[in-house]
Amino acid sequence: MYKIKGAIQHYAWGGSSFIPAFLSIENPEQTPHAEYWLGMHPGGPARVELSGNARTGLADMVRSEPRRYLGETVNNQFGELPFLLKILDVKGMLSIQVHPNQEDARKGFERENAEGIPLDAPHRNYKDANHKPEVMLALSDFYLLHGFRKDLAAFLDGHAQLGILSPILESSGLRGLYQYVMSLPQTGVDEMLQPLAQKIVPLYEAGKLVKTSPDFWAARVLQGLAPDYHHIDRGVFSIYFFNVLHLKPGQAIFQGAGVPHAYLEGQNIELMSNSDNVLRAGLTNKHMDIPELMRHTLFEGIEPQVMDGEQDGLFKHYPCPVADFRLDEARISHGEVLDHEASGPEIWIQYTGHAQWQGWRNIETVKGDSIFVPAGEQLEILCGSDARFFRASVPA
Repeated sequence: MYKIKGAIQHYAWGGSSFIPAFLSIENPEQTPHAEYWLGMHPGGPARVELSGNARTGLADMVRSEPRRYLGETVNNQFGELPFLLKILDVKGMLSIQVHPNQEDARKGFERENAEGIPLDAPHRNYKDANHKPEVMLALSDFYLLHGFRKDLAAFLDGHAQLGILSPILESSGLRGLYQYVMSLPQTGVDEMLQPLAQKIVPLYEAGKLVKTSPDFWAARVLQGLAPDYHHIDRGVFSIYFFNVLHLKPGQAIFQGAGVPHAYLEGQNIELMSNSDNVLRAGLTNKHMDIPELMRHTLFEGIEPQVMDGEQDGLFKHYPCPVADFRLDEARISHGEVLDHEASGPEIWIQYTGHAQWQGWRNIETVKGDSIFVPAGEQLEILCGSDARFFRASVPA
């Protein structure tokens, strides 16, 4: 097993204190620290700490002896580390987004390669050939949009400013409604949403809106556009069309291919397939390809399945219907020992406490440290204080 260092992503929506404090690093200029990546993705590969000050890339090490580090089963099935583990600090809203399934991701990646679109081009949709199902586990009170509301028809009927959309939903369904608002000329977006903005922004500024209401998040988007409310982001429609969820610390939710979603506020652990493929639908200044988005969006009402986790000894498991990854939390009390054998490759993040790892080598860890455990390694974790860990692995 090896200590590893992840890659920090400084996206503008990130907070400036949570991730630096977790990693015990200085941030005097208050630079946004949005995501901390642990994996092999070329957009932010982890580094392995060897003896002394020597380091190598995790991807280079794994690819040098894939059967040793991945194990026979994972190597035969995936040929690489199939997951990407992250910590996120969401201060500003993320893009509304959809992820493609495996087959569509492969076809889209091959098509854009054949068209000669550079991988770093801002108008590129597919950065790799992989799907991107993901699970997120809240570390704080966390707010997000997740899938279309099942009660959208009744909601629109009862909403003074958005009721004009009810006939479109009734005649054309979810797909037709979404196609309408995503293709509406900007002047039409402004005209339809201006009355809504004039109603909810004063309430937001007076502190009269709650975070479980779509009005709160729509007003946060609209606030800077007062008093004229021109050039309104069409993503505001999605805030009302989708479920607004509040996850408490320790709760999680899985988001599969086609489910539209957006993170609104909070900190989380996120585990996904090793991909960065995103099709965007608003709340962003990045590229939006509406026809491609429409092809891959799941147009059905969703009843969100929030998970509290399933306890199994010292581990709490958050089940996901994919073969690429598994997320577990482990809480180990002071003086307690965890005996463990890795059936496949694993990455651990230590969230709190102090621990001694004993296996092929002995390693000491504290809050913010991460460990890569190769397949087949037997180890013991002894905690000098109460400690909390998150583990990414591949389902056995």
